[in-house]
Amino acid sequence: MKTGMKKRVTYMIPLAMLTLAFVVYEFSCFRSENVSVFGDIGQSPLRKESESAQAVQIQDTFRKIFSLYKERVVFITTEQVVRVQSHPFFDDPFMREFFGRGRPQYEKRRGLGSGFIISEDGYVCTNHHVVAGVDTVTVGINEKTYKATVVGSDERTDIALLKIKAPGKLKPVYFGDSDRVMVGDWAIAIGNPFGLDRTFTVGVVSAIGRRDVDFMGGSHIQTDASINPGNSGGPLINIYGEVIGINRMIYSQTGGYMGIGFAIPINTARSILEQLKTHKKIKRGFIGVSIAQITEEYANELGLKSSEGAFVGEVIAGSPAEKAGVRIGDMILKINDKAIATYKDLLKIVGETPVGKTIKLTVWRKRKMVNLYVKVAERPD
Repeated sequence: MKTGMKKRVTYMIPLAMLTLAFVVYEFSCFRSENVSVFGDIGQSPLRKESESAQAVQIQDTFRKIFSLYKERVVFITTEQVVRVQSHPFFDDPFMREFFGRGRPQYEKRRGLGSGFIISEDGYVCTNHHVVAGVDTVTVGINEKTYKATVVGSDERTDIALLKIKAPGKLKPVYFGDSDRVMVGDWAIAIGNPFGLDRTFTVGVVSAIGRRDVDFMGGSHIQTDASINPGNSGGPLINIYGEVIGINRMIYSQTGGYMGIGFAIPINTARSILEQLKTHKKIKRGFIGVSIAQITEEYANELGLKSSEGAFVGEVIAGSPAEKAGVRIGDMILKINDKAIATYKDLLKIVGETPVGKTIKLTVWRKRKMVNLYVKVAERPD
């Protein structure tokens, strides 16, 4: 009997321990589903703050803008066959005997960019430099790709118009009014930096009317929204979900984002795109003068109070300017009674004036104001 009792106790103790362990284990699992070992178990107090509620509303707007544009912003890939310079090592007749011509004479180079749909029937806007000189252009929309035709491209404004054939109607972007953009406005960029399609970045408008970022003096919107290689040609969007610019370039010492990006105002782009669709090229105004900016000292010698205006350094023979009586040494101060601050203003106004239209130039000549009337011609290629 004693021996049997001992055996029974020997076997019952482990069984009781196993049962207890099972109960404890089950209890601990139940607690882990409701109480985390890490972090506060309650909600953040900021969820109830009115300021946080306002921030959440802005956040919801950002989400809506991305949802609105995820099928309107496109991924552009290009391909170009280029000739490769062979190494002089392989040009030696002796080495050519053993190695042949060496490396291939041609290779394919691929590029990336962004763009956006501007019509239901497949017109797409992007930058000139994205498609310049390439052999093929492919447009990606929501994981579908289409071969694109370059309808027209303008190097001066860096704008290109593409056309694709897609089944059904496409979704175009909504155009805003870039003339109403102000410093401090929200600025949203959507594009494909480094090939990462539909990347969404947010910032503000840092400056407007930047004219010193290219030699033609075109106006640009400056933003601190993150823009990197691959964003070129994508839209800059306001808080209302309207395109206010075309992302064009960045200021960088490393090739990457440094907080300064530039976009072409959409109001400028619209007139360019319309001309590209109609004429395949841009017809720019031309009056036939070479102009420059003068110093304050020389302006004083001419009897002017400031150096604002455009100094005429040359008049092309037979040009509209010569026919209108413009002379070397004239200082153009106004066009159609609008003051000219720098020579870049004159380039912009004349370039955007329709061919055949007559404009009034107010010039300073021998310490007197003179009005001249010039009929604008088309700029020769």
